[in-house]
Amino acid sequence: MATFLYRLGRLAFRRRHFVALIWVALLTLAGVGAASAPAAGSSSFSIPGTEAQKAFDLLEQRFPGMSADGATARVVFKAPGGEKVTAKDNKAVVEKTVRELRSGSEVVSVADPFTAHAVSKNGTIAYAQVKYKVSGMELKDSSKDALKRAAQDARDAGLTVEVGGDALQAAPETGATEVIGIAVAAVVLVITFGSLVAAGLPLLTALIGVGIGVSTITALANALDLGTTTSTLAMMIGLAVGIDYALFIVSRYRAELAEGREREEAAGRAVGTAGSAVVFAGLTVVIALVGLSVVNIPMLTKMGVAAAGTVAVAVLIALTMIPALLGYAGRRVKPAGEKSRLLGGGRTAAGKKDKPNMGTRWASFVVRRPVAVLLLGVIGLGAAAVPASQLELGLPDDGSQPTSTTQRRAYDLLSEGFGPGFNGPLMVVVDAKASDDPKAAVATVTDDIKGLKDVTTVTPATYNKTGDTAMITVVPGSKPSSTTTEDLVHGIRDTGAGLKAKTEAKLLVTGTTAMNIDFSQKLNDALIPYLALVVGLAFLLLIVVFRSILVPLKAALGFLLSVTAALGAVVAVFQWGWLSGLLGVQQTGPIMSMMPIFMVGVVFGLAMDYEVFLVTRMREAYVHGETPGQAIVTGFRHGARVVTAAAVIMIAVFSGFIGSSESMIKMIGFGLAIAVFFDAFVVRMALVPAVLALLGRRAWWLPKWLDRALPNVDVEGEGLRAAADAADAADRRDPDADPDQDRELVRV
Repeated sequence: MATFLYRLGRLAFRRRHFVALIWVALLTLAGVGAASAPAAGSSSFSIPGTEAQKAFDLLEQRFPGMSADGATARVVFKAPGGEKVTAKDNKAVVEKTVRELRSGSEVVSVADPFTAHAVSKNGTIAYAQVKYKVSGMELKDSSKDALKRAAQDARDAGLTVEVGGDALQAAPETGATEVIGIAVAAVVLVITFGSLVAAGLPLLTALIGVGIGVSTITALANALDLGTTTSTLAMMIGLAVGIDYALFIVSRYRAELAEGREREEAAGRAVGTAGSAVVFAGLTVVIALVGLSVVNIPMLTKMGVAAAGTVAVAVLIALTMIPALLGYAGRRVKPAGEKSRLLGGGRTAAGKKDKPNMGTRWASFVVRRPVAVLLLGVIGLGAAAVPASQLELGLPDDGSQPTSTTQRRAYDLLSEGFGPGFNGPLMVVVDAKASDDPKAAVATVTDDIKGLKDVTTVTPATYNKTGDTAMITVVPGSKPSSTTTEDLVHGIRDTGAGLKAKTEAKLLVTGTTAMNIDFSQKLNDALIPYLALVVGLAFLLLIVVFRSILVPLKAALGFLLSVTAALGAVVAVFQWGWLSGLLGVQQTGPIMSMMPIFMVGVVFGLAMDYEVFLVTRMREAYVHGETPGQAIVTGFRHGARVVTAAAVIMIAVFSGFIGSSESMIKMIGFGLAIAVFFDAFVVRMALVPAVLALLGRRAWWLPKWLDRALPNVDVEGEGLRAAADAADAADRRDPDADPDQDRELVRV
């Protein structure tokens, strides 16, 4: 592989005009596609195989035209202090608002609070339920404006009015912190390279890669039913890995220049060595993201595949566009140890060659004290992981919105007037098609549910036209995300088992709350198989890369430590509320259901970036004759600065998304940022050298039969060194020969 990538790097360097033209053309094509594509609708949320999804599908079939997936709005009215909403003047305002709401072209129905019994017992709060033909993301701006205008008119008349539901759903905003993250990345690159030009290359290529990836997702969003979160995730991961991969190759290029190689040769060697690490690091990320499809939740699968596509683009750009841009930059990209004149250059680090850098000093310390470093790192990560034992999973609803939003205020008013469970009603569907007496079966269900604990209200059944299917709304006494409500859902489903035996009727529970419960359960059930698949495939891949059993095993165990510690930090902030004010977390509660499996996938892929880049330099030194201890120090001397810079950049990029208005994006940004911190600075920088120092030569042991069976991918560039040695030998045999011609013959 190193030889192939070496040739690719030299080709891109020589044919830089052609390479640059291809990528600019792809960016333009993707941009035109995104600009001309129809606006994406709401991403459908389905959970195949769950009871809640089966009930939803049954409703679509038995109650045609009810727009089960249409947007809803709850317009909540509260009378001024000391008054009731049923008072003559207040009632007139509410009825006028209901008439205004019914005039919308996309409105299916509006329930009058006074005829639908939607008034609280104390008479101070009421709500009007609005049903639309289309989903919240497909709702026209005119319909949203009409809804806001009707609410404002009621406010002007003296009532407190808030609007809940998904009718006012909007795309998440990331805020200025995302730009700050990129700015921090730029500063780190300038410090790392000592050159504005060298620092600008990774940023430029990362932005081009993300532009192509996100524009392609936008262009295909409507056709493939991709939500707004998909492009945000692709942008988040694409920026981070795009900058890192380019950083690895530019850093190796400068190191090759410092050894006296010509620029084209240095570009080829940089792509052949660091590029090999980039390819395998990218493969681990792609495996982890595509592996999300095993969960069998379409939304999660699409998010993973789209982000994996952006990572693949980042790898290709790093391997081709970076050497092309290095060709354009010429002498403006300095060898390692030199700075540009603008940043105090003109002097080299030649006089400091014998002085060990920070990476060398740290690695030497770890090699001398491996047991102490290992124990300290494991105990620290273990302490950070303790909160993960109290992990509670759920999905965000309006109750997790900031208190400044009308959705959150409507949620609080409904809880105040009708109880906390009113915001998460359960929909019980009774399929009595096979029953001899459907109405008797439904009556039995109603009576059984009323006798269950934590049930506040059971509404009368609504039948379809044929009378063989009924809907019953059950209002729990507890809030939607509570374990008590989850127990109630299971209790109702247990009731259905007895119903089928007595009446042949089937009972199914659905609704947003039941969907969330089933979603969480499915993710929990899939976590272990997913972990086994992703870690297993990556383990095999790393065996090929490192030609070792213990190094990949150590990498996997270190990842488990870092991801568990990161989950502990997420629980401490978003569930317990630690530092919540500093991070802008206005509402604590259960952790998003997909967070554990999502972090396992993404963090594993990203963690392997640093593992591959750092440890391949160690193996390269070991293969070339150094002792295990010396190889660790050499690997850190060449790789620690780059890995540190890459980790800081990735943390900065992920932290930029903490400013998002969407709680899910905020949580993902924080979780990935803290996970990269733990993995890069504790696991890879401390635990990895400590374990390798303790293992010694055993770290690189591989059974002979397996060594013969595995393909030789030559990540360390041994083939390049052999070719160079052969070329030098040819030069010595024939001093008058053209050295470039000899090298070309050796490569052929």
